[in-house]
Amino acid sequence: MILRAENVHKTYRLGHTELRILRGAGLAVADRESLAIIGMSGAGKSTLMHILGGLDRPDSGQVWIGDQELYAMRAARRTQLRATQLGFVFQSYHLLPEMDVLENVMLAGMASGSRDHTDLRRRGLALLGAVGLSERQAHRPMELSGGEQQRVALARALMNQPRLVLADEPTGNLDEVTGKHVLDHLFALTRDEGHALVLVTHDKRTAARCDRVLRLEDGLLVEA
Repeated sequence: MILRAENVHKTYRLGHTELRILRGAGLAVADRESLAIIGMSGAGKSTLMHILGGLDRPDSGQVWIGDQELYAMRAARRTQLRATQLGFVFQSYHLLPEMDVLENVMLAGMASGSRDHTDLRRRGLALLGAVGLSERQAHRPMELSGGEQQRVALARALMNQPRLVLADEPTGNLDEVTGKHVLDHLFALTRDEGHALVLVTHDKRTAARCDRVLRLEDGLLVEA
């Protein structure tokens, strides 16, 4: 099992108001499995993804990546685990504007501690080729379309050959045709490279492409 979460709770406090987002959510994802999480806007899907990825601590509950419990480890160790075992694709691309496309992809490898620049460059170029952007490697992000930027973000997420890819509404800023193109790359690459995938989406057709679908409602995950 690559990912397991049990009894996850999260409440946000706004002044005197408490907003209970997660009320004991739990899931399990096997190696190489693809799982879609659907739910209404505001249900807490992004909050859950941040917790699963070690970006936001739950109020209570446990999350394991492999046999390692995320929130029982020191922050520095959690950061290292994120860099080496997890890949993130967000709705917003989060590319660094001062770097070119290849540098943005290679940055993930540098963050993991790799010092072999030749190997990083080789891996980065291979991934850009896989998403159809070899000719764009020297361009800056602002010179690319939204769909191209998201494909760069996908290549960056796969740079370190993570065991698990977390994709949070990766086509939310794209039109239908462009979004489908990005998803085709996402599903093909995670399948071919053997990554597990957890995908948050509001689109039932996209969710149906995954091995399994869960719905987040009333702070709990249920079979859809």
